[in-house]
Amino acid sequence: MGLPPLSKIPFILRPQAWLHRRHYGEVLSPIRWWGRIPFIFYLVSMFVGWLERKRSPLDPVVRSLVSARIAQMCLCEFCVDITSMKVAERTGSTDKLLAVADWRQSPLFSDEERLALEYAEAASVTPPTVDDALRTRLAAHFDAQALTELTALIGLQNLSARFNSALAIPAQGLCRIPEKRS
Repeated sequence: MGLPPLSKIPFILRPQAWLHRRHYGEVLSPIRWWGRIPFIFYLVSMFVGWLERKRSPLDPVVRSLVSARIAQMCLCEFCVDITSMKVAERTGSTDKLLAVADWRQSPLFSDEERLALEYAEAASVTPPTVDDALRTRLAAHFDAQALTELTALIGLQNLSARFNSALAIPAQGLCRIPEKRS
């Protein structure tokens, strides 16, 4: 079995649980594992909030695609679920969501999205395979602030996806993709 989720959300995290209910309609399940270390949970939540702010230099679709690809790479069921929901919301369809695993072959992605996805993959493998050629292309496209935030997002999504995957935190059904009819 593994580490079981907490049956009760700690008192200190109840405001966060309320925000989850308000935004998602239910409490996100990782809080029941992170609840054992509430201070760290709040730090991670603040980090997410900062990267997702409206004034971020990174396009929201790029942020969502990068997060979705890392979730796929880490085999994180919960992360794939929630990032899929965000990609679908931010793009208005499921087309890019369904193509993100094979983004190199898909014509749906912009140059900026392709570069961000390439960087996310290269930075997320162990050891990272980010080379000087990729760094040069990144610097030509993203300013210092955007590149720093993209790198922080990649690191944060790896933390989240690896935490959730290692503890086998399941998907919650946040992104229900209708089956295609033939």
